[in-house]
Amino acid sequence: MANRHLARSVVLQTLFEWDTTSSDDKAAVEMLARNVEEFGGDDTDKPFMEALLQGVLAKKPDLDLVIEKAAPDWPLDRIAPIDRNILRIGLYELLFSDRAQVPAKVAINEAIELAKVFGGDSSGRFVNGVLGAVYKELGEPGKDEVGKKERVKREDLPLEKLGGAIVYAEHDGQIYLALVHDIFGRWTLSKGHIEGDPSPAQGVKRVVGEELGLMNVHVEDQVGENEYIASHPEKGKIRKHVYFFLVSSPFEPLVLKKSGGLDDTKWFRLPDILDLNFYDDMLPIVTAAVQKLLDRSSAKR
Repeated sequence: MANRHLARSVVLQTLFEWDTTSSDDKAAVEMLARNVEEFGGDDTDKPFMEALLQGVLAKKPDLDLVIEKAAPDWPLDRIAPIDRNILRIGLYELLFSDRAQVPAKVAINEAIELAKVFGGDSSGRFVNGVLGAVYKELGEPGKDEVGKKERVKREDLPLEKLGGAIVYAEHDGQIYLALVHDIFGRWTLSKGHIEGDPSPAQGVKRVVGEELGLMNVHVEDQVGENEYIASHPEKGKIRKHVYFFLVSSPFEPLVLKKSGGLDDTKWFRLPDILDLNFYDDMLPIVTAAVQKLLDRSSAKR
């Protein structure tokens, strides 16, 4: 099944580039084709992305007018470009999409998730406020149906298991971490689905081999786990449980698997990771792993 959350992310990247470079609509279509080729992944719905981009471009004057009315204290040129284009995507899906395909609440929730991941600290609240105001003006379509879905117990939601790896290597007396870089400019951990693996540790080993090209690794201590509820456009709400492990590796060249959302991988010395742009939910995991590595290093001296 196509990953429409990733699809929206690629369209957002395209709109951001189009907006900040003052390009025309034809250039935006070319940007999308390039981004789909580089970052779309095998399960991305290309027709959905093309239709979403074309829809936003065609309705841009109407969308911008709605933004101005819903956020009168924020002229368009004062809204951060990433937030501005998240609002355009969310409003287009809220106002013009087939609600049988994209319910109103899904359009809003997807935009909020984009804002939380790719925007600033207040982006999620800002996008929620603007889209929420428009939703109320529309008479809150689908409110009853969404309410029924929200009464489902957490433990009854579909569960997806993922494994994440803090991969490290020792080289010339230094400790290095292997990180991956996504299309929105942030460094993060190698992570993937492990439902079919005998154990989380074995799943993490497989993920590291497939995503980073590191085959001779050893999965060590588990350094954390978390669970959160995510909204999937087709599946609805799902429960995601992530296991994070410390993984040792020889200091070998990294070979990034071409997958949607990632564009680079690199080894970093421990002191150098302090200057990297991490996602907030990754910081506690990385910090715990780094502290464990430093404690081990001190104990050896």
